Amino acid sequence: MRRATRLALAGFMVVAGVLSSTAATAQSYPTKPLRLVLGFPPGGASDAGARQIAPRLGEILGQTVVVDNKPGANTNIAIEFVARAAPDGYTILWGFSNGLVVNPSIYANLPVDPQRDLAPVSLIDQYQFVLVVHKSVAVKSVKDLVALVKSSKAGDFPYASTGIGSPNHLAAELFKGRAGIDITHVPYKGGGPATVAVVSGETKMLFASIPSVLGHIKAGSVTPLAVTASKRAPELPDIATMHELGYPGFDVRAWDGIMVPAGTPPAIIKQLNAALVKIGAMPEAQQALRKSGLELVTSSPEELAARIKRESAAWAKIIKQAGIKAE
Repeated sequence: MRRATRLALAGFMVVAGVLSSTAATAQSYPTKPLRLVLGFPPGGASDAGARQIAPRLGEILGQTVVVDNKPGANTNIAIEFVARAAPDGYTILWGFSNGLVVNPSIYANLPVDPQRDLAPVSLIDQYQFVLVVHKSVAVKSVKDLVALVKSSKAGDFPYASTGIGSPNHLAAELFKGRAGIDITHVPYKGGGPATVAVVSGETKMLFASIPSVLGHIKAGSVTPLAVTASKRAPELPDIATMHELGYPGFDVRAWDGIMVPAGTPPAIIKQLNAALVKIGAMPEAQQALRKSGLELVTSSPEELAARIKRESAAWAKIIKQAGIKAE
C-alpha cells in the first residue's frame, strides 16, 4: 500500500472515530442531571420562568434539571461560568438578552465573548415595556410628552431605569434620540426601586415591564402612553405601540435565550432545541410564563444566533451615540 494511501486511510479513520464518538455521546445523552444557570437571584421574572421550564425540560429528557442562580455583574458571572464549562450539554445558560447583546458594548475587557464562546439553542421567552409617566405629568400622549419636555428646562425631566445598560435605560435613550428631547437618566438597583420612584413622583418617567406597573396603571398612579414592541400588549390592548405613534421600527423587547458552551456537539444542541420547542407548544407552559409577564416563544438555533448578531450591532450603535458605559 502506498504511503499516501495509508495516510489518507488513517485520516479517514480518525475522522470516522470522532464522528462515531460524537454520535454515541448524543445517543446516550443525557445520563446525569443538567444544570440550568441564570444570572439573577431567586424571585424575579426570569427565575420564575426558569423554574417553570426546568421540570418540563427534565421530564422530556429523562433527567433532573437543576436551576442554579449565579447573580451579579449584570449576568456576566453566569455567562462566564457556562462559557468555561465542559461543552457536553450538561451546563446550560438561561441567558438574558442584555448579557448577550448589550454587555459587550458597555463593559471593557469582558473575559468571554457571548457570540464566540457560547452556542445558541433556542429563544425561550420575551417581554415588552410600557412607557409610563407619573400622574402629575399633565400629558395624555407621547406627542404631548415630547412637547412638554422640549418646553422644560434642561435636566428638568428625570426618568428612572433599572440600571445602566438595562433594557428600559436603552429604550429611553432610543426614545430620547428619536424624539430629540433632553431627559435625565436616574438609574436604580432593580425594577422594584425604579417602579417606586415613578409611582411616588421621585422621577417622572419609566419604560416599565408591564406586570410591574399594571396595578399602578389601574389605580391611576401612573399614565401609560405607549408600548415598545411591534404589536400591542394583550394586557393593555388600548395602548398604542411606539411604531403606531410615529416612531417606525421602535421595537424594544427583553428576552431570554438558552445557550450552551461553544463546541457542544450539534446533535446535543438539536436534542435540546427539540425539547424546548415541544415545551413551547404546551398551553399550560405558556400560561405559567404569562403569569410572570413572559411570553413563551422558541426558535431554531440559527434564528437565535441571527437575533443576537442583529441586536448586538443595533444596540452597539445606540450605546456609542449615548456614551453609555458600565460604572
